[in-house]
Amino acid sequence: MADVSETELSEEKEAEIELKKRQKRPWEDLHKSAKIGLTPELPETLGFYDISAVRREQREQPADPSLTRFISAELTRGYFLEHNEAKYTERRERVYTCMRIPKELEKLMTFGFFLCADAFLYVFTLLPLRVLLAVLRLLTLPCCGFSGSRLLQPAQVCDVLKGLIMVLCFSMMHYVDYSMMYHLIRGQSVIKLYIIYNMLEVADRLFSSFGQDILDALYWTATEPKNRKRDSIGVIPHFLMAVFYVFLHAILIMVQASTLNVAFNSHNKSLLTIMMSNNFVEIKGSVFKKFEKNNLFQMSNSDIKERFTSYVLLLIVCLRNMEQFSWNPDHLWVLFPDVFMVVTSEVAVDIIKHAFITKFNDITADVYSEYRASLAFDLVSSRQKNACTDYSDSVARRMGFIPLPLAVLLIRVVMSSVKVQGALSYTCVFLCYLGLVTLKVLNSIVLLGKSCVYVKRANMEDKLFERPPTAPSSAGKTPGRADHTRCPTPSGESKMEQPVTPFSPPPSSSSVTAQPTPRTDLFPPLPADPPPAAPASRPPTPPPEQPAPSLSKEEAEEEPQETSELKHRTPNKDLLEIDRFTICGNRID
Repeated sequence: MADVSETELSEEKEAEIELKKRQKRPWEDLHKSAKIGLTPELPETLGFYDISAVRREQREQPADPSLTRFISAELTRGYFLEHNEAKYTERRERVYTCMRIPKELEKLMTFGFFLCADAFLYVFTLLPLRVLLAVLRLLTLPCCGFSGSRLLQPAQVCDVLKGLIMVLCFSMMHYVDYSMMYHLIRGQSVIKLYIIYNMLEVADRLFSSFGQDILDALYWTATEPKNRKRDSIGVIPHFLMAVFYVFLHAILIMVQASTLNVAFNSHNKSLLTIMMSNNFVEIKGSVFKKFEKNNLFQMSNSDIKERFTSYVLLLIVCLRNMEQFSWNPDHLWVLFPDVFMVVTSEVAVDIIKHAFITKFNDITADVYSEYRASLAFDLVSSRQKNACTDYSDSVARRMGFIPLPLAVLLIRVVMSSVKVQGALSYTCVFLCYLGLVTLKVLNSIVLLGKSCVYVKRANMEDKLFERPPTAPSSAGKTPGRADHTRCPTPSGESKMEQPVTPFSPPPSSSSVTAQPTPRTDLFPPLPADPPPAAPASRPPTPPPEQPAPSLSKEEAEEEPQETSELKHRTPNKDLLEIDRFTICGNRID
């Protein structure tokens, strides 16, 4: 009996030892079956399970772990990227998008630059001629007879107001001494000048935002239909406010130009380096924030405006320096490295900023073609008959670029730098004016052709012929803020347009606002397909209503919260409704 009990104990011990070995090395049972059983103790691998490779590894390597076996496993182990193909494909597309950003961004920047140049040249070339035509119309009214309800058309009234503002501001700028301002700024310390320059940039954006509203209010107050003649007195305070704004904004830009001139003329170039580093600080404030498509459109318009303004400031700095050195061409080559450095830093900062913004927010590079089409749509729509606004004003709203203060300052600098004396000098001025007119006309023709191509590619030509809903206008009410969507009709009766939300039907009105006449030379008419004949049959009966499923208490509590969130959520606006100062999404940069 003792022998039998000892054998039973020994067999139980052997069974326990065998079970522990199998738990420690589960691969020992692989040679008994052709299947691989994944146990919880079996580690996962990246590749496929090869039974022959496992058996070969068992024969070649000892059962006990060792340092040599660990090192050999680290040196020979592999992995398969195709198991996560979607992730790596997405990352490769991000790299390709970042590589496409410089090309697409510079296309948009170039197109926007020439749009700003067209609006800026308009002030020097066509605006004086339009003001002259308006004055001739006023002078010839007693001879030709008065016909109609208006002395001047609304566009002519706006042109005369712009001309008067420029003349008054230019005469006021003669009392501002540029040389005294330059030496006053030069006497300040470098850090103080750096702070002043940053404050001037912020003030320039604020002035541009409020200034365009002041000008729009002036234009609408001067052109809106009035029941009484004494209502026209309200134009005077608006006009004085506009003159005061343009004068202050011109002085602000003059201080910016003087600060940049001091940076160019400093011996150690420390101020210029600090001002250039300010551009790279802009990357930190923009890249690591959430951007939507509308926010990126605003930033792109702001970059276009800043780049064009910086080029005009560099032109003013070069003119002032060349005047101080008696127009010596050798000094121009001294200024060229600094000018090239400033321009290069502007371009590099814009490329880096937009590349990483599109990367972090999953925005494709094709969005810049949409932005370009939106800017082209403004140009094409402003060339139609009876357009709602002038093109220079639409550029000012879209990009925040107001050409009047910059034009006043440039005329002031050119008149003080270039002395015009004698008949030959006036002949040169006249030839220069003809050259500017030629440049403006050629630029407008090329831009109009390119804009038609961009609008056609984006399939936006149908929006040019859409008739927006109208609402009856109240003659007794005075608008508190001029809106660029209000278009005066040829007869002078203006109608207020109200945006139609998807939840409210458009208001009905017996009078219809006259829309711009479509130009058939820009876009060929689309072939009209005959509507299919509707079969004469009775209307289909609606399907039977199904009982609504019962909601739980938690779902019933969540429904009012979701509806309240939808009320406070910002609607997704179209790109054509976004200007430089529209709050869309979470920020304005």
